[in-house]
Amino acid sequence: MATIILFAPLIGALIAGFGWRIIGEAAAMWVTTGLLFLSAILSWIIFLTFDGVTQQIELLRWVESGSLSIDWAIRLDRLTAIMLVVITSVSALVHLYSFGYMDHDPQWKEHESYKPRFFAYLSFFTFTMLMLVTADNLLQMFFGWEGVGVASYLLIGFYYRKPSANAAAIKAFVVNRVGDFGFLLGIFAIFYLTDSIRFDDIFTTGPQLSETQIAFLWTEWNAANLIAMLLFIGAMGKSAQLFLHTWLPDAMEGPTPVSALIHAATMVTAGVFLVCRMSPILEYAPEAMMFVTFLGASTAFVAATIGLVQNDIKRVIAYSTMSQLGYMFVAAGVGVYSVAMFHLFTHAFFKAMLFLGAGSVIHAMHHEQDMRNYGGLRKKIPYTFWAMMIGTLAITGVGIPLTYIGFAGFLSKDAVIESAFAGTAGGYAFWMLVIAALLTSFYSWRLMFLTFFGAPRGDKHTHDHADESPKVMLIPLGVLALGSVFAGMIWYNSFFGHTDTVAKWFGVSYAEAEAHAEEGAEAADADHSETTGDGTHHYVFTGAPGEGAIHHAPGNTVLNDAHEVPKWVKVSPFVAMIIGLATAFWFYILNPALPRKLAEVQRPLYLFLLNKWYFDEIYDAIFVRPARAIGGIFWKRGDGNIIDGSINGLAMGLIPMLTRFAGRAQSGYIFTYAFAMVIGIVVLITWMTLTGGAE
Repeated sequence: MATIILFAPLIGALIAGFGWRIIGEAAAMWVTTGLLFLSAILSWIIFLTFDGVTQQIELLRWVESGSLSIDWAIRLDRLTAIMLVVITSVSALVHLYSFGYMDHDPQWKEHESYKPRFFAYLSFFTFTMLMLVTADNLLQMFFGWEGVGVASYLLIGFYYRKPSANAAAIKAFVVNRVGDFGFLLGIFAIFYLTDSIRFDDIFTTGPQLSETQIAFLWTEWNAANLIAMLLFIGAMGKSAQLFLHTWLPDAMEGPTPVSALIHAATMVTAGVFLVCRMSPILEYAPEAMMFVTFLGASTAFVAATIGLVQNDIKRVIAYSTMSQLGYMFVAAGVGVYSVAMFHLFTHAFFKAMLFLGAGSVIHAMHHEQDMRNYGGLRKKIPYTFWAMMIGTLAITGVGIPLTYIGFAGFLSKDAVIESAFAGTAGGYAFWMLVIAALLTSFYSWRLMFLTFFGAPRGDKHTHDHADESPKVMLIPLGVLALGSVFAGMIWYNSFFGHTDTVAKWFGVSYAEAEAHAEEGAEAADADHSETTGDGTHHYVFTGAPGEGAIHHAPGNTVLNDAHEVPKWVKVSPFVAMIIGLATAFWFYILNPALPRKLAEVQRPLYLFLLNKWYFDEIYDAIFVRPARAIGGIFWKRGDGNIIDGSINGLAMGLIPMLTRFAGRAQSGYIFTYAFAMVIGIVVLITWMTLTGGAE
């Protein structure tokens, strides 16, 4: 079953990409979509019936080189099962949605192969992402990791005749290569220190790596911290964390279904998955985990501030994605990986729905993306309005405080914030996430009010002719709406319930763990309980080697402590949401002139946020311009002066002269050749005389 899930999208991509001329465009589109739905159905079967025991399905022998022995195998555990559902479900719905969205795209008219090419790219992207999450070793994961990069390049630059799309695709590819280099160095370091890159081998080495020193960049590092930092650099690129995030908003140049696929469930979540997958190593790298927490919290805040003033509907949602990814990394950084996966799981539903809903709005408004040209659309496109409303209620965290009743984002986001408070003693990460929750509420409701409420703005003809999207686009919105409403409530206990519930669901083997404890094995390999000085009982689960999908080091009690935080902490995200909603209502419904006045009064701050903290300008000054200047030097002085001026000049002068001389020597007269022979004999005799060869 897992093999079918993995290879069905690849088969679809090959058929659509190379066989569409034989079977036709429509058949190619239906084949890819049908195979994705097959993968999605099988993924849900695995997810709902999985017993928590890690399975390894060997496909073939792959690499044999010295001590390096790697199989191409599928690793099936709870992390894999979660990612299979997320990836295949969203991808299948995006395939179906693309039938309607891309059908009216003016780009289709330019080339007959656009439709099958687009669907082939979507399926290939899904296959590479599945390769990544089913990997049983780091090389296989890196193969999928780079495949995702290639596929995203093709999808972001799908409109290759648009210079902005080409620039965005190149930017995404280059920025991700920076992170990928860190990931690659992390793989090298793991193999150097453990002599293996198989997960089962390296997962047991955390305690040893934490006691090992390694030289890197002219200094000594703790091996576990170094590996964790290098792996996280890779995660920063794929998941658009601060400093390696600049590619994400530009990726909106791709078609809207691509935005939903990349930014909801697949590419951007790869970094979160990597951190959770490598938890047995990261748990023994406290300094690196502190950095993950700090950067995740900073990313959530910075992205939320930028989203406040963006006018492109897709860019607002893109910065929302970046902010929510910061939440996930904070949860992973404090060691509550199940909560990071919980928010990843729920986020896929409501973020995919927001992107696809935005696509429905863009479709209705004839590809207009500026929210300032919207207004009053809720009566024109009611189904899209309610889908976007459900997505907004989910992402802003609407629910009943101090209960387990609420939209998906309410439960998962609160779990992250409570874990951040427990893991950082209410420090920087907690407050940044609460502030980000307030800002998220403001810009999410701003999007809703500007788009669906108020008087129509912009082109009157476009607004008058706006109509609802076809059913093939609305059905995916309905399915995602169900996940946005119920996913959090249904699986809350599995991800963030009592510790024993979470441990069992993620597959920790109690019998084997207890056996390790009795044999006096390392505490990191056993489930155990401990009592603190105040008499509070904390249950710590870590999992035996090779068992379970997530691992916790001894003393990591954040999951338990998160349930014991004060009530004001539990209520704080809800209060932040209410403040953001009230402010947006005041700005864009009660007093629509206020935002413009505020922007004029706070002009420097407005421009600072509108220009995305000037990260692109700073990078342009530090990296792009110096690189171009160095390239110009090599071009003009190296290639122009040295190669063209000297070497080419010498060749253009000396070679023709020698050619003319050789041409004259071939005169055709006997006396010329006789004279040459005499000269040769004289030179030979002279050389032998001077060197003593004549003695």
